[in-house]
Amino acid sequence: MNRRDFLKTTVIAGTAFAIPGTSSLFIKTLEAAEKSDIIAAHGLSPAVITKAAIDGLGGIKSFISRGDIVVVKPNIGWDRLPAYAATTNPEVVSAVITLCYEAGAKQVKVFDHSVVDPRRCYKQSGISDAAAAAGGIVSYIDDRKFREVKLAGVALKSWPLYTEAIEADKFINIPIAKTHGLSTLSLGMKNLMGIMGSSRGRIHQSINGSLVDLAMAVKPALIILDAVRILTANGPQGGDLADVRQFNTVIAGRDQVAVDAFGATLFGLKGTDLGYVVAGHKAGLGTMDLAKLKIKKINV
Repeated sequence: MNRRDFLKTTVIAGTAFAIPGTSSLFIKTLEAAEKSDIIAAHGLSPAVITKAAIDGLGGIKSFISRGDIVVVKPNIGWDRLPAYAATTNPEVVSAVITLCYEAGAKQVKVFDHSVVDPRRCYKQSGISDAAAAAGGIVSYIDDRKFREVKLAGVALKSWPLYTEAIEADKFINIPIAKTHGLSTLSLGMKNLMGIMGSSRGRIHQSINGSLVDLAMAVKPALIILDAVRILTANGPQGGDLADVRQFNTVIAGRDQVAVDAFGATLFGLKGTDLGYVVAGHKAGLGTMDLAKLKIKKINV
């Protein structure tokens, strides 16, 4: 805030507090004006920066209510150790689960439709142990729990989706930031493929529109992008530590398009370089124009 804005705010505040019954309204108005669209928290502890990013959006209670059944959806798609940045950082996942319970969540469920053997993926990623230690209810995908859902999208008219994901009170998407041979990057919207059933490879012919159609139907309450380590090449599976870059950052936001557009900047790209971000922006799912957003970067 510059000197001129400070003086203006001080005068308005003085006037507000001088009029009975207006002080609380002023405070609420001021808080609303200060709310950020995206928080990027940087620091050495994944758990600490995860909490800081969420706090920057108003805190976990802005998203989770007492008694909620919450689904936390990380990327557990590959049989890789956390160092390879192919799966979501387990400390980030654990921190989110802990915060959800602190907010009064009844249950926090954790699962993903792994690409390869889920038993190895869950174990190698470190997510199964970390999530369970935080009280998360960890489970493998049960094919009997998919049901056909009408999407009424441009590319997808319907698709079998995982019932526990779409019937939860709150859905929190926790992708890892990495490259992808088909979609250029795998970020938030791409991570939603982990609740799809059937042969997911069939959407590859119209990947951008399909991801938007899916995101329109799911609409997470919160997106937390893990950029503690990012995979800069040979994604989505990786396997070479030379392709991993340490960022020590967690990004949080409510807008799926905005978070993915901001995530693109980690790789020296723009939202306009990602077809699904452009399609999501045009469809009204969110905004990819970062200049119009309030983005706050914090060091912890």
